[in-house]
Amino acid sequence: MKTGSEPKFFSVLDKARVVYDITYKVVLVICKLLLVIDILITTYAVLGRYVGEYIPFLDDPAWSEQIVLTCMSYMAVLSAALAIREQSHIRMTAFDRYLPKIAIKILDLVANIAVLILGIVMAYVGWRYASTIGSRGFYESLPWLSRFWMYFPIPLAGVAMIIFEVEAIYLNIKRFFFDEEKEAA
Repeated sequence: MKTGSEPKFFSVLDKARVVYDITYKVVLVICKLLLVIDILITTYAVLGRYVGEYIPFLDDPAWSEQIVLTCMSYMAVLSAALAIREQSHIRMTAFDRYLPKIAIKILDLVANIAVLILGIVMAYVGWRYASTIGSRGFYESLPWLSRFWMYFPIPLAGVAMIIFEVEAIYLNIKRFFFDEEKEAA
């Protein structure tokens, strides 16, 4: 199947890259917005704590810590999903120069399948927790806000991981057919 050009199968699947790019950009924008929200709330809380006695309308809201921690949990798991797309996770590559290239490709594929399974587990179990345990409780300082939002980052990141891992697995499979051509040329 090693020919001079890509089969139609790969060229059709390559068009789906737009979906992955859009998903990546949306998740990245969400992380950036959460970071800005975290900074603003933390700044307001710190100012309220230390300057609030001098400025009557500035106080340290009781809800600030829980909201900041919730935003941080979203950023942590979503940025981990983003790292999958950029392949910037810590990887064990010490033995790569001693292994045959085909073994490295197989190991990369196996690792991506394992992370895909983790993403599926995160999405499934995380959703069950968010919709059961999370929906029954409320934030202490915000009794009107469901704890669903505290558990929701896990299934959300699981879905993002699934999307990015499907792309990574596709690219790994594609490497089996087209990397040797480029190396031989």
